[in-house]
Amino acid sequence: MTNFGYTLMTEQSGPAALVRYAVAAEEAGFDFEVSSDHFSPWLVEQGHAPNAWALLGAVAHATSRVELATYVTCPTMRYHPAVVAQQAATVQLLSEGRFILGLGSGENLNEHVVGEGWPSVEVRQTMLEEAITVIRELHTGDLVTWEGEYFRVDSARIWDAAPVPIGVAVSGDDGIARFAPLADHLIAVSPEKELIDGWDSAHGGGSRKIGQVPISWGPDKDAAIAYAHEQFRWSAGGWGVNADLPTPAGFEAASRYVRPEDVADMIACGPDLDELAESVRPYLDAGFTDVALVQVGDKHQDEFLAQAAQPLLEKLRAL
Repeated sequence: MTNFGYTLMTEQSGPAALVRYAVAAEEAGFDFEVSSDHFSPWLVEQGHAPNAWALLGAVAHATSRVELATYVTCPTMRYHPAVVAQQAATVQLLSEGRFILGLGSGENLNEHVVGEGWPSVEVRQTMLEEAITVIRELHTGDLVTWEGEYFRVDSARIWDAAPVPIGVAVSGDDGIARFAPLADHLIAVSPEKELIDGWDSAHGGGSRKIGQVPISWGPDKDAAIAYAHEQFRWSAGGWGVNADLPTPAGFEAASRYVRPEDVADMIACGPDLDELAESVRPYLDAGFTDVALVQVGDKHQDEFLAQAAQPLLEKLRAL
């Protein structure tokens, strides 16, 4: 049985609106909710980037049933892993055990702001390995002194500690080899069955495989395509590009020649719920246990949650 989630997209909505959407998504029947963790939006048109951890605290208090997760937090540059460990334990307690800590190696867009440069992929992956080790140690509640190549922890303790399941964003065999021994769950950005099979083989089974699919629901298909182009054309470059561009201006330049029809080829748009549901099928076929939907943009969120979410969930669960 697949779980279906709703994405609290911090790049496209303000914090008060996101809490309202979180409550409405729970009422509509979503199984879980994930929050992005950005310092900047991808594009100026999106226009938002509230703090994900303050948001998750509010959402934990405002909801009672849905699981919560970061999708994803980078625990290596903007945040020291000891700080992430404290934040995650606090959200776990506030949510009464409903939280999964989703981690990744980050994007230049969000991490360059602290002025420490942007390391190579190999360095970022090694930093993430160390960060997970630090977080695991601190979540025991014990006093921790630890030193690695990139991080040090000196006599640190999480006084309000709680164990938190960890999911890690992985995209290939190297990531599987590194992180399957360290993580509880897999997070992935594309529906690749080989990745799921490789993860299960290395991890030993029993883990969740969490993915995310954007949709642009709206009453008029052409308008929904135009809106998806305005808000989400940044995604056309793929993660090889998205990880390295440093500013919304860079994404604007990189996506200058992306056409509305290009976005429509990537994102299901319009009022047809069957079409929207079918866009999720590749993730189900690949073996994902959890799929979070991104309703593109802020403009139709209230309508989507009030009118379309519940019947769409019924169609998704029938696939």
